[in-house]
Amino acid sequence: MTLLVLIEIYAFLLVFCIGAAWYMFRQKTAWGWFPALTALLLLGYGAFFASVQLDPTGTVVNPVVITIPKGASMNQISGILAEAQVTTKPNYFTTLGQILGVDRQLKAGDYEIPPMLSHYDLLLTLTQGHTLLRKVTLPEGIRAADFAQILAKADLVDSTRFMALVQDSLFCHDLGLPVSNADGYLVPETYFFHRGLDEKQILQTMTKPLVALLTEPHTIQRLQALQFTPVNLVTLASIIEGEAIYDSERPTISGVYHNRLQRGIPLQADPTIQFIIDGPPRRVLYKDLEIDSPYNTYRHRGLPPGPINNPGMASLRAALDPSDVSFLYFVARGDGYHTFSNNQSEHLAAKRKFDKIRREVERSRRGI
Repeated sequence: MTLLVLIEIYAFLLVFCIGAAWYMFRQKTAWGWFPALTALLLLGYGAFFASVQLDPTGTVVNPVVITIPKGASMNQISGILAEAQVTTKPNYFTTLGQILGVDRQLKAGDYEIPPMLSHYDLLLTLTQGHTLLRKVTLPEGIRAADFAQILAKADLVDSTRFMALVQDSLFCHDLGLPVSNADGYLVPETYFFHRGLDEKQILQTMTKPLVALLTEPHTIQRLQALQFTPVNLVTLASIIEGEAIYDSERPTISGVYHNRLQRGIPLQADPTIQFIIDGPPRRVLYKDLEIDSPYNTYRHRGLPPGPINNPGMASLRAALDPSDVSFLYFVARGDGYHTFSNNQSEHLAAKRKFDKIRREVERSRRGI
């Protein structure tokens, strides 16, 4: 119920009671005292509302940031406000919330409370959820468990609940995902979240751009032309994400992988080997190429069963629209870019050049 509606009801009742009392007293009716007493009570309530609405709530002279935890009761919130000196009359605040029927509607989160707010305006702020936004950056090319840790560190999610939802097939279906596990389908980005959102709302925000991409008419047409499924698209995008540093190279890297897929050549993508190696990322060794795994793209042709990380939108669009190139190979150049080759002899020459640069860097690092 809004303040305006309450005022209208109050005014009607007050005028009615005063009129009824005046009429009864003129008629010398014994019950005239009843509407008169009611009018006095209404005037008392009016004075109370005027005090909580017009009087400043606290003693602070600068904006104050407060945190309302999830599940906090009205009395607990009043205590938090009183401790921060946002109000010196917590009982007034509690009573007004109960009278307005919003005592169970206050939202958790971080709030910046300006000084000199009335109790009604303070209630309005907390019920409408005008919380501060928390900035969190989720980088491309990492797993959902890493996202969970970043979000938990920002005090935005419970990492256990977050990962349980990521692996919840029914929830993934509700999100519109074509898989039963959302890992790989969470879009890395810089987000601004209200603290107090639950894990479901945050995951919905993180998957929405990818779901929108998969339903675009252009995407549907391209998937048909490439004979790709949505899972194929996201899987290839995750490999591109593992290889590319600069956006300008993503379509070319995509073109190389599409060429190899069309010719039945193993992708031989090092990021897929990193995926099956235990521990933090390290240099891929020859023995790693012998690991028996469906994700080993040196031993198995075609795409692996699913994404190896969560790719960004640039890699997803590159996987969907590769450059029209004839390259079949590429190797790192040492500066974040790659050298692309049409045949194995060119590729081996580029690789020897990079190996030389790497040895020189290693010698320099050791001071040799």
